[in-house]
Formats: sequence, C-alpha cells, structure tokens
Amino acid sequence: MLPLTIDLSDWPVLLVGDGRAALARLDMLEAGGARDLTIFAEAPSAALRDRAGARLVERLPSDAEVAAARLLLMAGLSGADSARLAAVARAHRVLVNAEDIPPLCDAYALAMVRRGNLVIGVSTEGRSPAFARGLRQWLQHRFGPEWHGRLEDAAAMRARLRADGAAPAAITAATAELLERWLPDPLAAPGASREG
Repeated sequence: MLPLTIDLSDWPVLLVGDGRAALARLDMLEAGGARDLTIFAEAPSAALRDRAGARLVERLPSDAEVAAARLLLMAGLSGADSARLAAVARAHRVLVNAEDIPPLCDAYALAMVRRGNLVIGVSTEGRSPAFARGLRQWLQHRFGPEWHGRLEDAAAMRARLRADGAAPAAITAATAELLERWLPDPLAAPGASREG
C-alpha cells in the first residue's frame, strides 16, 4: 500500500450510503476540500439529509454517474449494492473505498487527526479499523489545536529562510530546532538515550 494525500478540490466524488460511517466519511471529505461532491442515499436519515443539503440524491447512483466520478466512497450499503457499485467503478478506473469491506477497496481511509494543514494519519490497510481509531484518539490528545499554529510558524520560517537563500540543510536544521521545543524528544530513536 502507498499512503497518499489527494487534492480533491477538482475531483468529482460520490458518497453513497447512510448512517454513522457515511456521516464520518462526509466529515472527512469536507475537511479534505471535496467541492464536487454528490451524496446518494435511498432512504436518508434526518442527519444525512440535514448535512448533505442540496448535494443529496435520494437513490443509488447510475452506472454513468459512477463512471464519471474519480472517487467512490460507500458506507452502510448492502454487500450486494457495494459489490455492484465497486465493479462499475473499477471498470471505469474510479477509486473505491467501501466501509468495512476491504476486498472492495482500492483506497483506504486513514484514521486522521487534522490540525489545519497538519494531517496525521493511521492506517491498518483495513485489517483493524478499531486499532487505527484507538491510535487516532491517542494522537488527538498529544497533538492539540495548538499544532495548527505551530505548523503555520514552521511554514512561515521556511518561507523566510528560502527567501533569504538558505540551503535546504539549514532549513531542515531550523525546523528540527522548532520541533525540539515543541516535542519532548522528537528525534531520538525509541529506547535510545539522548546525548547531552
């Protein structure tokens, strides 16, 4: 598996299904910048109807609609519907993520901690979503909202150093100094003691 971050701002994306998992996928897509998003649900819950708004279509997508997408996410569907839609998507080279059905997935959703542009993801490649969720919760407590500002500070420092003609090694060293202030022991290998 190759973990990637995908810019969804110009990708046609379909979310199909309902329930807690579909709402979580909707949160993830919105936070990830999906703008061309259509949500399909045959009998949408009040929560999905409220969150989806005008993007909601109250049926399953047609084969042509699936073929026109670049990414298809499914949650809360029957196994038969998931398999049929995944087959259509794959025939048209559309990436597929089917909640809790790893054999149908081309792409796996990471358990993510998002602090502005700082995204920390955990993946088990579909083998144990609860394990990934537990690690995400652990990371959330260690990387609070202040990390958004810290990333912005690091990015601004990088831009200043580049504008001043600093070498890549100098930028890397300056960034490491920032991290040493913010993390208890950022660069030491697990179990290693730091030289002092």
